[in-house]
Amino acid sequence: MLELDQLIHEARTRAAASESLAALDEVRVHYLGKKGVLTEQLKVLGSLPAMDRPAAGQRVNRAKQAITELLDARRHTLEEQALAEQLAADAVDVTLPGRGQEPGGMHPVTRILERVQALFTTLGFRVEVGPEIEDEFHNFDALNFKPAHPARAEMDTFYLKDRPLLLRTHTSPVQIRALLKYGAPLRVIAPGRTFRHDYDVTHTPMFHQVEGLLVDKGVSMAHLRGTLTDFLQRFFEKDDLKLRFRPSYFPFVEPGAEVDISCIFCDGSGCRVCKHAGWLEVLGCGLVHPNVLETCHVDTERYSGWAFGVGIERLGMLRYGINDIRMNYENDLRFLRQFR
Repeated sequence: MLELDQLIHEARTRAAASESLAALDEVRVHYLGKKGVLTEQLKVLGSLPAMDRPAAGQRVNRAKQAITELLDARRHTLEEQALAEQLAADAVDVTLPGRGQEPGGMHPVTRILERVQALFTTLGFRVEVGPEIEDEFHNFDALNFKPAHPARAEMDTFYLKDRPLLLRTHTSPVQIRALLKYGAPLRVIAPGRTFRHDYDVTHTPMFHQVEGLLVDKGVSMAHLRGTLTDFLQRFFEKDDLKLRFRPSYFPFVEPGAEVDISCIFCDGSGCRVCKHAGWLEVLGCGLVHPNVLETCHVDTERYSGWAFGVGIERLGMLRYGINDIRMNYENDLRFLRQFR
């Protein structure tokens, strides 16, 4: 049998000289592989006298263990060196300026919401919010919707599993909650998300509204017209913007009206956007129906009020020239980059 101590010394020298994991693996195969040196030594044991085999086998196993340990130690060293080299090669200088950074921008819907709120708070209106999951009382009953009104149908309203609960179809329920909480006099705006079964270039199942309410003594349509004229002229930044009130029906106001503005694209002369009519519809409004005030325990002999509702996406489409409301929610960066 070859001198085992000499084998261990040779294996240590070869392992120390290995500069890569591949070279080290060749050393392992040479000594510990199926046809390796120590494997051949084990085969020789069969030719030894029976009384010498145990001691010789123990010496071979000790040599095998020693060579395994020194190979493992060298492998650990090589792995640490390889990791250090990789980290050095991939190191990032965190003090360098960033590359390809683009500033974020406020979403157009958020921009319009904040602009509307800012304009009305300067007029003394407080901002009120309410739950998006409503009950039929606040969403319909208190607002004078009759039981058979088509807006209550499931084809128009998202009802939850428990039928009395629904996703609010407008932010008018916030006005009811505010009246019940604060009473009269009161002036509030109610911005927020609303939900209806609708989807096309001018409607989405989820959209934003701002509704306004003013209740006080001696309130009339003249006050409503003056407030809306001031708001829309400042919103579109056109002092010569004209308003037109057309009679319309809403359950919670009487009388009710649709409000048109002179086309902001052609100044009322007629264009493709306004369908050559010179006018653009923007919102609905009217004097608060006495039934609504009485439901909210407001004395209709002393107080009257007006209310309006406007779609935020509608205002954004007019202000920014957006021709498809769905673009607000498709996350197309080509569209969103315009509002940075």
